[in-house]
Order: sequence, then C-alpha cells, then structure tokens
Amino acid sequence: MPYAVRENLFIGNISDAAEVLQNGGGEITHILSVLSSASISFFSEWRSGLLIPSKEIRKVYAGSVGPQDDSGDTSKTSLSPDKLLYVLEYAGKDLKFVRMAVPLRDMEGENLLDYLDVCIDFIEKSRKEGSVLVHCFAGVSRSAAIITAYLMRTEQLSQEDALESLRQSYEFICPNDGFLEQLKMFEEMGFKVDHTSPIYKRFRMKVLGDSYNRGERIDSSKFGADPGLPTEEISSEIGTTRSGGVSIPAYRCKKCRRVVALQENVLDHVPGEGETSFEWHKRRSGNPFNKNDEIECSSIFVEPLRWMTTVQEGALEGKLLCAHCEARLGYFNWSGIQCSCGSWITPAFQLHKGRVDVSTV
Repeated sequence: MPYAVRENLFIGNISDAAEVLQNGGGEITHILSVLSSASISFFSEWRSGLLIPSKEIRKVYAGSVGPQDDSGDTSKTSLSPDKLLYVLEYAGKDLKFVRMAVPLRDMEGENLLDYLDVCIDFIEKSRKEGSVLVHCFAGVSRSAAIITAYLMRTEQLSQEDALESLRQSYEFICPNDGFLEQLKMFEEMGFKVDHTSPIYKRFRMKVLGDSYNRGERIDSSKFGADPGLPTEEISSEIGTTRSGGVSIPAYRCKKCRRVVALQENVLDHVPGEGETSFEWHKRRSGNPFNKNDEIECSSIFVEPLRWMTTVQEGALEGKLLCAHCEARLGYFNWSGIQCSCGSWITPAFQLHKGRVDVSTV
C-alpha cells in the first residue's frame, strides 16, 4: 500500500505500483517509476504473467533538446548523449495513468543528480493535475532519494531535515550512501543542479573517471567546448555572450597565444587536501617552522576539453600539447596527478602556469 508523504504525493514499492496499474489506484493519476529498466515489461519480468498495457508518449535522451536544456549541450552533464533520460507513457488499466520511467540502479556510483530536475518537475506537475506515486523496487532508496530532493527544493529543507520529514511519513526509507552524498551536493548548490558550480564540476569529473576506470569509452561530447574556436562558434557551444564589453578570464598558450582554457573550465581544489602519500618527496621554500606559509599551486587543473586529442584517443596518461603549435602545456592522467600544493586530483588534466598566460577574451 502506498504511503502518503504530502497531499497528492505517495511513496511505495514495485508491488504498490503494480497494484495501481493493474487494478486502479483511487486518487493516484501519475506514477514515477525509478527502476533499473525504464521498460514497462520490467513488471512482467518481476512477476510472471503480469501484463500491463502501455502507450508511449515520448522517449527523452540526455542529448535531446528539451525543456530541461534548451541548448542541448550535453557536455554540461555527466550522462552520455545517447543515455536514456526517461520514458513518458500512458500505462495501466484503460491507459489512464501517466507514467514517467527513469532508468536508475540502486548503486552508490549511480548518477542521481542528472535525473533530479526531470523527476522534480514531473512530481510538481503531477500534483497539480492529480496525485503521484513515486516508487522504486523496494521503496527504500531510489524513490526516497527523489522525494527527499523534491522536499528539499519545494520546502527549502536541508538534506537531514527533508529525510527526517519523509521518515515521519514512511519509516523504512534508507537511500544508499552515494545518493546521500549527492543530495548533500544538491543542498550545497542551493537546491538545484547547477552545472557551472565547482561542486557539480568535481562530481562530473568523478563520474567520468569512474566510467574510464570501468573501461568505458569517453566520447568527445562529454568534453568541454574548445575555447580556441572562433568567437561565434564557441559562443554557441558554451552559451557565453562576449558582447557588451564582458571580459572572460582565459588561459593562452605562452608560445602561440592560442586560448586553451577559460576560467569556467578550471576545477578549483583546496591546497593540501587529498592524497598526501608523496608529500615527503616535496621540498618547500621558506621557513620550515612557519606553518602559515601559503602554498601556491604551480598548475591549474581543468575539465577535459575538445582540443585534447591525446585524451580523445583513449590513453590513460600523456602530454597535453597545444592544438596550434604543439607546445607542451601539461599532462593528463585518468588515475590522478598530485598538485605541487599536495592535493591529489583525480582524474587530472593539468596545465602548468609557466606555459600559459592569463588574459581576457
């Protein structure tokens, strides 16, 4: 039996959803299914002989131009452009339910963040049109994480407060640790998935690194736009307007002056945080007894960009050469590089400050 969380909002498991779809659900008019497969046939695979009619309205992929991202720029998300984002369909008895199915596994390494906007928008619209049941397989982790994010945004609750509020309605919730970490990021970004936020950028890099380590091919659509392209071309790619006297900090190859990165491509890190196993190798200038000496990083770390041909070729590590003059600008390593400040950056795309100049474009 689905549990009421708020007016017109319910949480449940796959049995609850099957019962609603097969026999009707009282006041429930919409269903959000968060399962490992978006197909309605998943219900039949789960329970032999259970057949639920459906009629597809549309399928939306991460690379599709839609209401969530009018630019269609998939480089801003962690999802591959051919990754299914959701299926929208009429389903159940007399096809009277509107069902949105999101393919998401209950695993700590799964990317929850990039699905939150479409799920939250669906819940909000469904509550205005009727009532919505949000379910996963057990009704414990995935559905709980989605509803927690919804409560966080709509009621401006912290992650902890939203979880506690949901637990008062349904005591069995227990999102996995990976989802909890992403919900904390969601809170830190102001209850939105901000693709320009350093928090999201670090998350995106971690997802790409995990994909690489699993042996998956990282296609160039997941790389940032090449800032060295002509102004009108790059502006359309990254959505940046360079008119009206707006100056954008940029890094140029010191040898040929080609733009190789913009400030928005830079991934900030906290000096000295992270892996310290190699710290004893480092020799630092200044008074060794003065712990207030500031450590200046000798490099900047950026997201992978489309001019990095060696990275696109699939190598684990290698040199980063200027796309125009082939001057050596730095190195990359999907397993990580230690910054001069002591922080371990994984994966790492490193530009040496001594080989680039900072200017504006």
